[in-house]
Amino acid sequence: MEIFANSPASAARFGATSARPSAISADFETFLRLLTTQMQNQDPLNPMESTEFATQLAQFSGVEQQVRTNDLLLGLQAGLATLGMGQIGNWIGMEARAEMPVNFDGQTTSLSGIPHPLADRMELVVRDESGEIVQRIPMPLSDARFDWDGTGVDGTTVPPGLYSFAVQNWSDETLLEERGAMVYGMVEEAALVGGEVWLALEGGVSIPASDVLGLRAP
Repeated sequence: MEIFANSPASAARFGATSARPSAISADFETFLRLLTTQMQNQDPLNPMESTEFATQLAQFSGVEQQVRTNDLLLGLQAGLATLGMGQIGNWIGMEARAEMPVNFDGQTTSLSGIPHPLADRMELVVRDESGEIVQRIPMPLSDARFDWDGTGVDGTTVPPGLYSFAVQNWSDETLLEERGAMVYGMVEEAALVGGEVWLALEGGVSIPASDVLGLRAP
């Protein structure tokens, strides 16, 4: 079982970056510099009015409180995400079901779709990384699992690469709807990246844990 939290390796694998400093913190530092510069360069014969100084101190206090609140919320978010990752650690070795692409290299991929009540047939539409349709394959009119091995109806197999899937519901020659196919993939790793739990699946595909709609034993 592999569970990581905000390490450079996990960020690289999951294609995410660490959170940047908040805009509020940057504004806070700018405010401090401006106030200090103003006090250092004020006219000694015409110093800042006490009421004006009190107003700026109040603004300073408000900005400081805003920064502290923001840091507290970030810490709370990270704590909740870590708790969620600990629970999701049990997903390692399970098959997750989600709308996601597949890195095809000759393996068989399990998919499923949802039939439309008015449909008389379903088709699996396979698109390459550029979004071009490379295959249209008839599917059973049901939500049962369908295995795709890269082979089209003409007997040719797509080359290795990243492919996405959609299921089209048809009534005669009328397209009723198209929606993403559900893909099953083995969960190999969970990582906390940028405050969010990500899953690495077999084939090098990574998705947010929140995208998973189902789990099953392999």
